[in-house]
Amino acid sequence: MRYQISGKQIDVGDALQSHVKSELGEVMEKYSQRPTDALVVFSRDAHAYVCEATVHLSSGLTAQAKAHANEIYAAFDACAEKMDKQLRRYKRRLKDHHRTRAEPVAFAEAPSYILAADKGANGDEPESLQPIIIAEMEARIPSLSAGEAVMQMELTSSNVLVFRNERHGGLNVVYRRDDGNIGWVDPE
Repeated sequence: MRYQISGKQIDVGDALQSHVKSELGEVMEKYSQRPTDALVVFSRDAHAYVCEATVHLSSGLTAQAKAHANEIYAAFDACAEKMDKQLRRYKRRLKDHHRTRAEPVAFAEAPSYILAADKGANGDEPESLQPIIIAEMEARIPSLSAGEAVMQMELTSSNVLVFRNERHGGLNVVYRRDDGNIGWVDPE
């Protein structure tokens, strides 16, 4: 597994890097099926340290965790604990479904845009209904089953996931509803 350990405005020493590699390696050995790479970023938020970890699995899924603490080692340990919990749930669901993915998840590339929140001079309707594009990038859309899409959404702690349904090839959306349940949009 490849590790990329960095800090934003923080010097990440050799001792912390070796601690991250050993602890994260233990978590990955326990639950994961062949992780490919891990990205760990440390930063400061006022008096607290923040640790954000992203692990890409060979199945194509991504696990993310984020934690805050007053000490940098405690922030990483909390982050590793969250990652451990996510991977434990993911593995339990895989066992419950009795389905293993033979090949990695396929991704399709699609353009992605960031639009400006344009308001009129006095907060009214904007003069033009054409939005101003701030940035253009590529988004990766995975080909998953609905169950795998829900697992991916929970692993990344996001509220929405757009995916290509591998059953029929159409674009689908899963999202977290206000009542805590999961919604699934499957247009014909």
